[in-house]
Formats: sequence, C-alpha cells, structure tokens
Amino acid sequence: MTERIFDRDAYCRIFSATVLACREEKEHYAVLLDRTAFYPEGGGQSGDTGVLRYEQTAARELPAAQRLIRVFDTQENEERIWHLTDSPVEVGSRVEGEIDWEERFDRMQNHTGEHIVSGLIHAAFGYQNVGFHMGSDSITIDLSGELTMDQLRQIERKANEVVWHNTELIIDRCSEEEAAGREFRSKKELHGIVRIVTIPGADVCACCGTHVRRTGEVGLIRIISCEKFRNGVRVEMLCGKRAYLYDTAVVEQNHEVSVALSAKTLETAHAVRRTKANLEEAVFKTIGLEQKLFAMTARELSGKGNVVLCIGPMTPDNVRKLAVAVMETCEGICAVFAGNDEEGYKYALGQTGGELRAFVKEMNEALSGRGGGKPFFAQGSVSAGMEMIRQHFEAQDLSWEIIQLI
Repeated sequence: MTERIFDRDAYCRIFSATVLACREEKEHYAVLLDRTAFYPEGGGQSGDTGVLRYEQTAARELPAAQRLIRVFDTQENEERIWHLTDSPVEVGSRVEGEIDWEERFDRMQNHTGEHIVSGLIHAAFGYQNVGFHMGSDSITIDLSGELTMDQLRQIERKANEVVWHNTELIIDRCSEEEAAGREFRSKKELHGIVRIVTIPGADVCACCGTHVRRTGEVGLIRIISCEKFRNGVRVEMLCGKRAYLYDTAVVEQNHEVSVALSAKTLETAHAVRRTKANLEEAVFKTIGLEQKLFAMTARELSGKGNVVLCIGPMTPDNVRKLAVAVMETCEGICAVFAGNDEEGYKYALGQTGGELRAFVKEMNEALSGRGGGKPFFAQGSVSAGMEMIRQHFEAQDLSWEIIQLI
C-alpha cells in the first residue's frame, strides 16, 4: 500500500521516496514507490504527471541523461499507485519526485469549482451529480434533472460569490458507521474510512480528490453550455485559469465585432441583430432580382437551340435555377458554367425530355469534371479553364451558341 501524500497535503510538489518495484509494460515502465504526491486517475480526474530524479548519491554514478525520469501518467491498482514512466528506475533506490504543479493546480481549481456548482445545484433543485469528467479543455457535469441556462446563470452567480468569500475548505475523515449519521453527497456506496470535503455554504461531499485550500483560489467559475443528456442535462464549465483564458478570448472576439460593426462593446448583440436583419432583407431582394434576371435571360434565349452560358461564381442552387429557366425556352440543351479559371466551374446542364447521360459522361472526362443526375438534367463541377470548356463544346457535332453573361 502506497502512502498517499496528496491525501493530507494537496500542495506537496516535491517529495522523497523509495522505489519498491519497477516492471516493464509494453512501451513504458510502471514504478511503485513507498510514498507519493502523484494523484492517480480516478473520480473523473486525470492522473498527475511530472518527473522522478535519483537522489544525489545515486545520481553521481549515472549518466546525465538517465538521472531524470519522466512520469506521463499515474494509475492506481489495488491500493498501489503506479507511476508510468518512459524509462526504468532501479528498485531499492531513493528518488525525488516532482509533480507538474501548473497542471495539478489547474485540476484542483476545476475540481473544487465542480464541487461548488454541484453542491449548489443539489441544494436548490435536489439533483445528483451522476457523472463528472475533467478534460484538457473543459469539465462536464452530468446531472439527474433538467435545468435551463437562466437557472444555471443564477447558480454561476452564487458559485462565484462562494469564491469571493474565500472560505476555507474543511476535509475530515470518519468511519463507515459515523458516515451513516451524516448528510453528504456521494456517487457510490462507501466502505471503510470516508473522506468528506466540506465547502461551507456550498457543498458537503465524499471525495478522495485534490482541492484548493480556500475557495478564493478557484479564481473564477464560468458555465459555458448546457445540453440535454439521458434523463437530465450535461453542463460544461471552466474554472480558474481556464475560465480566465476563455473570458479573455470572448472579450477579444467581442472587440473585433464592435470595431467591425462600429458598435460600443456592450451593444454588439444589438448591432449584430440589426446587421442580420439588414442582410436578410438584402438577400430577399437579391433573390427576387436573380429570379427576374433568370426569367429575362430565358426569354432572350427563347428558341436559340443549344446554348452554353458562362458566368461568374454563383451558388450551385442558382446555377441550377438558371439552367432550368433557360432549358425550358431554348428548345435545345442548356449548359451553365459558373466560376473562374483559378477555382474551377460549377455546372448545370439540361434538356427538356432529353437523354444526356452519355453526353455528361464524355464532358466530365474531357474537362476533368465530376457530377451527374437524371437523364435530362445533371449538375457537377469541372477543373478545366473557360478556354478548354469553349473548345470542348465547339468540337461537338451539335451547333452551340456560347454566351458570356458576365
């Protein structure tokens, strides 16, 4: 059984220990120490990383490259904590361990923040935290009931008030029998010594993880999203440095929007809504003008026979609409090519009652294109330039009128 230094002192960064075992496992090594400050993966929290160093006496006899052993993960198995390393460590040697403190403190901030939010939700709504995961970008909480973002904003406000009060966490241990007489949150049935973490005014929960000493060290709590999940919701949140970096990015984005729309920083939402409404109106008018242009073009080409229309970039839907409008009046095949030589051309090609599959296949092969559709109508794209498109149609047995619209 490994002595768990982190259990009584989550702030211990450097410690000394004796190597009890070292075994090779596929592409890495698993090292067992008699005591450790490395927290093993569990309860939604990832295992610590860091380094092991041979103590000075042993280190003198080793090449410099072998004195530092990287710990890239920590796992627990049957109360034994295994440090996964990239090189072996001599059994019986004395080593100094050092955890990656920036990574650990980040997890302590987020884990403590999760306690505060889960505890407040439990107190306000009676919901249980039935799942917790701390990823590299954010943390998620799965709750047993449904919540709205408005409700979560109120929880977020209260959670940050707990942070501002800078309350000291209370961590104590009790027997299984003593625990039976206390009220606290727990995801599973507990046996033996129970470790209970109390955050006054926010939460009481059985937990073996690492936490900050005072709520002020959490820094900031930000709830990002909420989505329906199974019989409840999944809440995504950030704490501490992660929340600060997120808010900084949001502020920078909002500043760019305010400059682009010539709006005050706190009025960008209104400016976006106004711009969106103006854009929708412009799009509506544009669609109407496009329909008039397509109808006018169809009238002008009435009875012209086989036509090829060359035009600047358009959406695939508009390429289709133009081809359909013209093919109904030209009394032949209508082929529309929209785009430019640099990016290629989208096409739509059709003939009322026609059989064009062989024609389209030959065209795709000649113009490095791909596409297809119904016997009388096809859509696709070609990478050939306009001059090659023109030459292809001029070489056909059919007579073609090639028209450059734009």
